[in-house]
Amino acid sequence: MSIINTDYYYTANQEQKLGTTNLDKDDFLKLLVTQLRYQDPLEPMDNNEYIAQLAQFSSLEQMQNLNIQMASLSAISTIGKTAKAVVEQNEVEGTIKGIAFDRGSVNLIISNEDSEVKVPIENVAEIR
Repeated sequence: MSIINTDYYYTANQEQKLGTTNLDKDDFLKLLVTQLRYQDPLEPMDNNEYIAQLAQFSSLEQMQNLNIQMASLSAISTIGKTAKAVVEQNEVEGTIKGIAFDRGSVNLIISNEDSEVKVPIENVAEIR
């Protein structure tokens, strides 16, 4: 029985590409459970293969957590700088007052004399 490929990485600035999908840790766990459920009872999965897949699952989760932390650190370094971003087809320019995290996504809080807007970091066009 072959081992499931877990080549996956997460970046905060990653945009969804048309025609492609990325597996996350929940998908990987579902695949592992499905594989165990439908294995041949006369030839069950080798313990070494099972342990290797669990190790890959753990490694995947830690890499995702590390990438989220790196995105957080780089977002923190933008506080106090001026940013230009596009929000709902409108250009917003102002000072970055803070950051907010929403389900693994990093958002910058951009403030100007008119308003304060929470902008996903991938919508930011320029930071000075």
